[in-house]
Amino acid sequence: MGEASVEIVHAINGFTKNCYVADMRDVNSEDDNDSSCWYEEILDEDLKWSFALNRVLHKGTSEFQDIALLDTKRFGKVLVIDGKMQSAEVDEFIYHECLIHPPLLCHPNPKTLFIMGGGEGSTAREVIKHKTIDKVVMCDIDQEVVDFCRRYLTGNREAFSSKKLSIVINDAKAELEKRNDKFDIIVGDLADPVEGGPCYQLYTKSFYENIVKPKLNKNGIFVTQAGPAGIFTHKEVFTSIHNTIKQVFKYVKAYTAHVPSFADTWGWVMASDQPLEIDPEEIDKRIEERIGGELLYLNGPSFLSSTTLNKTISTSLLNETHVYTEVDARFIHGHGLGVAPYRF
Repeated sequence: MGEASVEIVHAINGFTKNCYVADMRDVNSEDDNDSSCWYEEILDEDLKWSFALNRVLHKGTSEFQDIALLDTKRFGKVLVIDGKMQSAEVDEFIYHECLIHPPLLCHPNPKTLFIMGGGEGSTAREVIKHKTIDKVVMCDIDQEVVDFCRRYLTGNREAFSSKKLSIVINDAKAELEKRNDKFDIIVGDLADPVEGGPCYQLYTKSFYENIVKPKLNKNGIFVTQAGPAGIFTHKEVFTSIHNTIKQVFKYVKAYTAHVPSFADTWGWVMASDQPLEIDPEEIDKRIEERIGGELLYLNGPSFLSSTTLNKTISTSLLNETHVYTEVDARFIHGHGLGVAPYRF
């Protein structure tokens, strides 16, 4: 992933004016406070999400993905992969707290955890807040994303340097297959399934059934981000991922939260072969006992409320019949680089 100067012009998922980028320098001095420099993400064929930039901090292409780090006026530093916003500095805590703390707090005594993806380090940051955790393995396929985030996302430096964290560069399927150890929690912090992207095959029934589930300890819990879950977007992949996981695990719980920088409600799915107890008072008690530091978003009542979905989405989850497979996948709007690094 090179760091040479590039000129970025208006294009799909791009900038609304020419911006000159030279490594970590400003776009240029006269553009510093120019709110006419915007980045656009196309959410659907007839819908764009735009945000004003202070500057482009970095843009490049790895073997697997297009990567950009933007300094935005509204959301601070924003990580964009394959034209899709992955996280924003000001509100990424909502996504990452919802991804990590529910499974860890539902588990009676979590010690070990495996992260599929998570290269930016925020997921690992939330995991190591838990006093019971002894070992965290973060497996990301893209070395350049990990190096990029370790260098530029300064808020996660402590997580990257934690002795509890082991970073493995590999595809998650291959890594889980070859390991002899099992885990209390397995986390899917993967990019959204886009056509041509590197991750969609890690949302399939065969992967959950043959790779993920056998690597969970007794009482083990699997959780994954499951894409947009808004009133108009939940049928893109959220309901399908939920239904697919239901084919593999005995107990499955879907929950959602609004993430402002995503311009939508987001969904997660948690699953286990043991009952998932969600008692608000017990959750708050475990937060107090187990977590070092303060959570900004999640507590017992808010987690319980996140599992109560509106009528439209509840009905869609109940009626969904699609099962995610390698040959019958669903995608959100967008395209990856067309590589297929995962081997099935």
